[in-house]
Amino acid sequence: MAQNNIHNLVTLIKRLEAATTRLEDIASSTIELPQAVPALSATVPTPPGISSAASLTPLPPASTPTAPAPKQALQEPVPESIEEFDTFINQSVDKYVKASNKLGGLIAEQASKVLEGFKQQRRFLLISTKAKKPDPDMVVYQELLKPINGALMAVGSIKESNRGSPVFHQLSAVAEGIMVLAWVTVDNKPFKHVEESLGSAQFFGNRVLKEHKDKNPDQVEWVQTFYQVFRDLAEYVKQHFPNGIPWNPKGKPASDVAKELVSAPTAAAAAPPPPPPPATGGAPPPPPPPPPGPPPVLQIKEQAAPSSKPEGMGAVFSELNKGESVTRGLRKVDRSEMTHKNPALRAGSTVSDRDSSTRGKSPAPGKKPKPESMRVKKPPKKELDGNKWTIENFDKPQETIEIEAEMSHSILISRCNQTSIRIKGKANAVTIENTQRLSIVIDSLVSTVDVVKSSNFALQVLGTLPTILLDQLDGAQVYLSKESTSTRIFSSKSAGINVNVLDGPDDDYKEIPLPSQICSYYDEEKGEMVNEIVDLAG
Repeated sequence: MAQNNIHNLVTLIKRLEAATTRLEDIASSTIELPQAVPALSATVPTPPGISSAASLTPLPPASTPTAPAPKQALQEPVPESIEEFDTFINQSVDKYVKASNKLGGLIAEQASKVLEGFKQQRRFLLISTKAKKPDPDMVVYQELLKPINGALMAVGSIKESNRGSPVFHQLSAVAEGIMVLAWVTVDNKPFKHVEESLGSAQFFGNRVLKEHKDKNPDQVEWVQTFYQVFRDLAEYVKQHFPNGIPWNPKGKPASDVAKELVSAPTAAAAAPPPPPPPATGGAPPPPPPPPPGPPPVLQIKEQAAPSSKPEGMGAVFSELNKGESVTRGLRKVDRSEMTHKNPALRAGSTVSDRDSSTRGKSPAPGKKPKPESMRVKKPPKKELDGNKWTIENFDKPQETIEIEAEMSHSILISRCNQTSIRIKGKANAVTIENTQRLSIVIDSLVSTVDVVKSSNFALQVLGTLPTILLDQLDGAQVYLSKESTSTRIFSSKSAGINVNVLDGPDDDYKEIPLPSQICSYYDEEKGEMVNEIVDLAG
């Protein structure tokens, strides 16, 4: 019988040890105790024959500390227009940035500034959904645009500081197109500003395409991704802001909203999970690390409010409106200092030389410009900038200056002396000024040849030319082809102009002088002035 009681006691002890081990495992996993596990506080019945002293003392219930759930910061819902703008940045702009990073160098550096500009524009749009529209002339509005303007200046400075770079055309394309960020300031159809900015970027971007079309596919892909940014942005603006940014008429002041966005943390920091309970008989775990500090706050420098003190004529009228108090600061003049009561003072009251220096001086006469012979000669220049050719400062060159012109090119020729110029192809227009003994031969023009302040000028047209404008010329020879005999010539303040046309069976040039003398008189019958050309006799 005693052996049976001992066997039952050993069995109970083993069961209690197994239950205790299971409860410790459950507690270490920080999971609630299942309902099926009995509480350890229940009294175990003592088998008969066993004294109360030999009974087991019940174990206290294992308590599992429950860590409070971390509080998540409630985030306001983002407007649909901002969500779409985030999509635009994450897709179109990010694709352009990745293509730029693939090329690396200055292109990648400039692309990072472009990305920063669009991020700042996203902040501006978010403020506009919560704030009233500030006055464009107020300091608050200028402060809101300041980060966007900073990105504009950064992109442009990269281009200007690397003019000799082999990727200058790429830098110029981005610098011309970055003005697209200014669409937020356009009130009427801002998408048109986006489209115009694309045209500005294409001026240099198409050069990159032409140069690397069959050589470098990465450059071609970079240009296409950059163009796509403008196309996607134009669609976004048409959809959400067809007539400009509406702002929020019932919103807060823009300065308050901007401060809230700066002071608010970007994301709520998640609380660290609670540490597991210490193992039985082991040392306590180390304390958890301290929570991170508050995020750095961007300090916005606010300009001091302008002084309410009037200036200019406003200050004069404000002083006059004081009434009798306006003379409070004046000193009373003693009788001995009054010149109208003391003839001796009146006789000796002469204006000192010191006062004469404070009087206003009459403006000095304008300086006449130096004659051409005394001016510093500048180096000759022959340059194509965009669609404009510039030829200037050539003096007796040994060879004829030749240029290949296109229909969109305009040509400026200035300050050239004893120079021969040959223009091949069909250009748009030619402007000539301040030249001496200039000879120019052209194929054809779309519009006009405009000559101003020149002497001993010679022009030969091989193709067609609609119009010639001559102003302040002293001697000119114009040779027209058979295709250009219908050219219209307008002259003013000019003398010694001869037009040569092909005539006769042998196609010899026939010289025809243009009239430079006009006779004018009043006709009483017609009631108007009559102007007649004076024919040269002899």
